[in-house]
Amino acid sequence: MEILDLTSFEKALASLFEVIKIYNSDKTDAITRDSMIQRFEYTYSISLKMIKRYFADGAFVFENIDGMTFNEMIRQANKMGLLRSNLEKWDNYRQKRNLTSHTYDEKIAQEVVSIIEDFALEAKYLLEKLKEKQK
Repeated sequence: MEILDLTSFEKALASLFEVIKIYNSDKTDAITRDSMIQRFEYTYSISLKMIKRYFADGAFVFENIDGMTFNEMIRQANKMGLLRSNLEKWDNYRQKRNLTSHTYDEKIAQEVVSIIEDFALEAKYLLEKLKEKQK
């Protein structure tokens, strides 16, 4: 099995936790909120890429990794012990990620922000599991 380079994932996750901490000290700061939403966007995207790369680099026999649906990918990652939460939770993250282009709307921005801290913990779990499986 090839070693998966997790550097970008680690950096993205660290920056997400950094902005969460700042936001939690002043939840009225819209600039920090918007920064947190943006960091959620790219950390979410990287987390999905890492799952796919793990499948591809790990010599797992899937007929078409690139053709896997989101649901198939999350279910398989869950079966492999990479995720702490189920498809329903990851689908919620995906739905919120899809709303991020509408964060100029205060209600939508708050809706997205409401799941970011939980997502960060999920992504941290994924990172830890990816590291463990490479040992």
